[in-house]
Amino acid sequence: MDPVDLAIVGGGVIGALIAHEAVAAFPDARVAVLERGLIGQGASSRSAGVHFPRGATARVRSMSEHSHHVWGRLATELDLPIREVDATVVSTGDADALSTTYLRLGDETAPADPARGWSAPPGGRAWTLHGCHYADVQGVAGRVLASLRDQVTVLEGTEVTELSSDGAYHRLTLGQGGELLARRVVLAPGPWLAHPAWADLVAPLGLRVKKVVAAHLESAPAPDDPLTIFQDEDAFLLPLHGRGHFLFSYTCDRWDVAPDDVELALERSDLDDARAVLGRFAPDLAARCNSGRVFCDAYSPSREPVVAELRPGLVFAGAANGSGYRLAPAIAAETVAALDLTPTPNLSQPRQRQS
Repeated sequence: MDPVDLAIVGGGVIGALIAHEAVAAFPDARVAVLERGLIGQGASSRSAGVHFPRGATARVRSMSEHSHHVWGRLATELDLPIREVDATVVSTGDADALSTTYLRLGDETAPADPARGWSAPPGGRAWTLHGCHYADVQGVAGRVLASLRDQVTVLEGTEVTELSSDGAYHRLTLGQGGELLARRVVLAPGPWLAHPAWADLVAPLGLRVKKVVAAHLESAPAPDDPLTIFQDEDAFLLPLHGRGHFLFSYTCDRWDVAPDDVELALERSDLDDARAVLGRFAPDLAARCNSGRVFCDAYSPSREPVVAELRPGLVFAGAANGSGYRLAPAIAAETVAALDLTPTPNLSQPRQRQS
């Protein structure tokens, strides 16, 4: 394969958005996406794909706002599998405190919804929240890259087994044989931080991998059922209309797991923990937690996404702390801004676009 200007290692939603951002900024650059499985098949395929505009820090709020606008535009341009949803935030805090975190907090509403089976804890209040949606994240990643197939080389079933550099080019050794030379490389590996090809490079970032669990509730949502966010518990109840059930995401506190070691089946303790948290608000719904999904995600010490140059021309992008889908457009924008992607004339020549 001919040398490329940019190689993106990882074909999840963050890798797909980086490719989209790179092509938009540098349309003549030669870009390749390398994914050891199928596009979107890793952590993206197990993501709840929920977007609500919030952020605990100024940077994350700015990233959330940027991503909100990009997802709105791309949803229309690419006909992405995204569904808008009404939302309610439940908290014992006050509106002033919440409005710092949530960018589109609306009016206060009833702190209970008997028809949907939940009520706020003592002292809890509820507010509407605007600008929310959820997505089929694997489908989003696939559709974004499908729209770039005339401009981006997509290599599935292609594992990068070694990374080296001679100063001018990065050399990617490929598992099926052969190699790829790239002027710039982005690592977007999701929770695969300990892969031998880049573990030593990533280690100084201090990232950790945490188990992520979401329970599935045996209850069919109505078309107008909202997303309910339990702010104090960092949990949410999401109606998955297309799948015909609710998803309950809660904070699982099991750290330093490896994605290839995490069993995809639930453990008994996973459901017990989900029922205990949901039971504080909706005991009737808690009894319906009988299945779910399991995986893991990368977290940073600051709880902000990481875009960091590991060595000249090699950038890590990720560690989104469970918000990879929600913040992917902003992560992509920061990543491309960190790269000098101006094509080298003798390497990348303008190509004819398909009409």
